[in-house]
Amino acid sequence: MIEISHLCSGYPGRPVLKDISAVFPSGALTVVAGPNGCGKSTLLKTLCGIVSISSGDIRIDGTPLSALRWPARTIAYLPQNRPTPDITVERLVLHGRFPYLSYPRRYRPQDRESARQAMATMGLLDMAETPVRELSGGIRQKVYLAMALAQDTPAILLDEPTTYLDIAHQLQIMREARALCAQGKTVVMVLHDLLMAMRTADRLLILHEGRVAAQGSCGEVWESRCLDRVFGVALRRMDTPDGVQYYYAPPEG
Repeated sequence: MIEISHLCSGYPGRPVLKDISAVFPSGALTVVAGPNGCGKSTLLKTLCGIVSISSGDIRIDGTPLSALRWPARTIAYLPQNRPTPDITVERLVLHGRFPYLSYPRRYRPQDRESARQAMATMGLLDMAETPVRELSGGIRQKVYLAMALAQDTPAILLDEPTTYLDIAHQLQIMREARALCAQGKTVVMVLHDLLMAMRTADRLLILHEGRVAAQGSCGEVWESRCLDRVFGVALRRMDTPDGVQYYYAPPEG
């Protein structure tokens, strides 16, 4: 579980997050959503220590983030934008095992097995020797997600993991996120696709101008009408044979 209390953070001369308090439970998929520039990516970077805390507190299973001896063994972070290295799929996925290697950095059999399992989960085993630069953007995204899975941490932070993916692969990513939650992991994901978030998340955290606009279950956040105010849309829901479904109402006029 990740707990943040009265968190403020940002960049030199540019505060972004302002007095954020929230809980990301273990075994639950929490989606962070909000308009562009509201602080979603900054929040993930602060949770894993890339962006410094100005004030407030972050705790992972009760331990302050600053007190973690090996943060990368506790939190895996998949950023939205990454360079494409000139290495094979397997070598990139193995990078997820770096936090567990001592000097000199030599992979152990258990590291290779973890990487293999992660590639199998993402359907990449037959591409193990393929250079990452030769892959499409969507397949590269799956490789990076496999790297995060190989890191095998109790908390996983994913910034727009469905970017560049077609709908079938988007749904696969969401299924994998839910499977990680079923293992008891804390999964926090930034998504722009609000309907996908409403369909699959356990909880929502809505940011607006660096502050928490709403948080809770999808139903609770919808009932607050916060989404209509923050996004400027009319979000409606209906009961279907497949459960509650959300949709955008046509604009008036």
